Amino acid sequence: MASIDQTDEWRDRYSPSLEAIEQLAREAYGQLPEDFRALCNDLIIEISDFPSDDVFEDMALETPFDLLGLFEGRGVTERFSVENGELPNRISLYRRPILDYWAENEETLGDIITHVLIHEIGHHFGLSDDDIEAIEAQAGEA
Repeated sequence: MASIDQTDEWRDRYSPSLEAIEQLAREAYGQLPEDFRALCNDLIIEISDFPSDDVFEDMALETPFDLLGLFEGRGVTERFSVENGELPNRISLYRRPILDYWAENEETLGDIITHVLIHEIGHHFGLSDDDIEAIEAQAGEA
């Protein structure tokens, strides 16, 4: 059972806002290797509470809590030129599903956001799961 001191610590707290999640994502991004970040210049990263209705329907999600993050666009390896009239690639992180996952697992919120961000950036580059794990390990050492 939690001590009274631990209970008092949480009594007046609110769940992290979109801005707080964005700041955690910025910090996670800042911990990535510099050469990796340099290849993400055209990548848009945004935070929202849930996937849009279109994403929900397109991905046939059962609930809006099923998706923590999403890469949208064409991977770097699939593009012929950056100047081809396409919209920039986008990564979305979804606050409410991330918070739900956090509440159900023994991981810190920062670690979850870092994992989701790196995973989605990995899609931007067409990286394997092993490559993504190596980048996460480097970010954790920084």
